[in-house]
Amino acid sequence: PAFENKRQSEALGRNIEALISCKVAGQRPDTELQRWIETLPDRLGKGLVSWGLLDSQRAKGGMLLIKHLEDFKASVKAKGNTPDHVKKTFSRVQRIINGCGFEAWSDISASRVQRYLAGQREGEDGFGARTLNYYLQAISQFCRWMVDDRRASESPLSYLKPINANVDKRRVRRSLEIDEIRLLLETTYKGPERMGLTGPERSMLYRLAIETGLRRKELRSLKKSSFDFDNHVIVAECGDTKNKKTANFSLRKDTAVILQSFLAGKTPNAKAFRVPKRTADMLKEDLAVAGIPYVDDAGRYFDFHALRGELGTLLAASGTHPKVAQSIMRHSDINLTMSLYTHTLRGQESEAIENLPDLSLPSSQSQKAKATGTDDIIQDENYFAICLAKSGTKNHRKPEPTGETKVVSAGSETTL
Repeated sequence: PAFENKRQSEALGRNIEALISCKVAGQRPDTELQRWIETLPDRLGKGLVSWGLLDSQRAKGGMLLIKHLEDFKASVKAKGNTPDHVKKTFSRVQRIINGCGFEAWSDISASRVQRYLAGQREGEDGFGARTLNYYLQAISQFCRWMVDDRRASESPLSYLKPINANVDKRRVRRSLEIDEIRLLLETTYKGPERMGLTGPERSMLYRLAIETGLRRKELRSLKKSSFDFDNHVIVAECGDTKNKKTANFSLRKDTAVILQSFLAGKTPNAKAFRVPKRTADMLKEDLAVAGIPYVDDAGRYFDFHALRGELGTLLAASGTHPKVAQSIMRHSDINLTMSLYTHTLRGQESEAIENLPDLSLPSSQSQKAKATGTDDIIQDENYFAICLAKSGTKNHRKPEPTGETKVVSAGSETTL
């Protein structure tokens, strides 16, 4: 059975003949034929597979997107991604598909995705540029997977590009001054229990985040066995880092001594820290006790992720070479290290200006000028030649020396 409409049924017959020709010639369907296959109802697709005209993968193009999504989710999980990454990727794709009203692969339209994402940026709680790019990356990844898995001929979103995240930062972070950091750690250490963590536990957590640049999830994954106190390093396994690579983090010697005592009562496989999900709220309360604003007058935040940015700022302030700082921060692009994660501490600019070379006159020449009372007159026999050269006068003959020097200013002439 074909369609109730005669023209649709005749078109189906012609396309089936084209598939037979491809099968006989051992060729793959061309782009136009493949696009038609992707629009086929599931019933017809299965029929063509049973006749041997289509392989099962190509026939899946007409499946409902929800079925493709489940297979896509399983594929992302099979690549060794963390459960949280799989969940986020799947939910972002699903949100776009539901928001645009897509049901089948043939429904996906780049312009509709673009309009939907643009609409999500409206309002105070709308997407920032970076968040929008994450959603676009997820749906584009799904479309590429459809092509790679031979369920589709091409991605309908191939021409969509991410937007410049630097022009629209919804949350600009800042760094604290060194005395502010010390104040935060001290008041937190003496503070009460928050979210299941004692004051000393939170203070140690903040300090470790600043000195190593470890992210919240990486801190949560650390066990006592992750610490090598003899060599003063932390070893984070590949499954726990953002870039899926095993990483070693150097520890300050004094911090290693404190940590060794801090973790003394734990078993090797015990979690080093209990890191709550609402770390921003926890830090906000500790900042308030220390009298440090969570959001400053310029609208810049100091949330938990800003602790990582604090490391980049302190490395720059200590004169660390940018390439070394990039390695410590584990950034693939040095521009990310130098722009997004590095801020200027108070007094650094004035100190840098003070460290410029001294451009004042040599002491002997300066003293001579002061002694004669002619500080503003350059005592040089080539003075007039230099002035004329700067004014563009050419072929000027220097006057014969007469033993007198004339200085002309404001229409008057003075003989020295």
